[in-house]
Amino acid sequence: MKTAICPGSFDPVTIGHLDIIGRARKIFDHVIVAVMVNPKKNTLFTAEERVTLIQKCIGNMDDVEVVCFDGLLADYARIRSADAIVKGLRALSDFEYEFQQALTNKKLNPQLETMFLITRSENMFLSSSIVKQIAGFGGDISNFVPACILEDIKERIYASKG
Repeated sequence: MKTAICPGSFDPVTIGHLDIIGRARKIFDHVIVAVMVNPKKNTLFTAEERVTLIQKCIGNMDDVEVVCFDGLLADYARIRSADAIVKGLRALSDFEYEFQQALTNKKLNPQLETMFLITRSENMFLSSSIVKQIAGFGGDISNFVPACILEDIKERIYASKG
């Protein structure tokens, strides 16, 4: 069985994230969506809440598992016997950072491959940060996030404004 890890902060998960996860499912038998914990990032949702939001979005996809992970991705991939990391790329600026990460992970775990999936053109501008910024100014984010979590995001944004 071929296993891939789709890592990210997913704060919040967007339709772009779900597109990459869905496309990874076509290539791999098992996809682990790893909600990474970065203590340096100030997140809107806790890691556990982000896991719950993603689970809400993926429904009953038996081949997708959502987990929270705090540590080195290369180590987690080894623990889970993952074959690859799958990352979405929106622009050339993403590639430079992700390429550096891929080389580092390969050095730490030589059996681990990294696969880049180019985002669909309609999602090239889309990021969790953009979603939070638009929502923070009262803008409509319904075209950027799954409908099933739209209210969760709105409620959190409005609550954080206080």
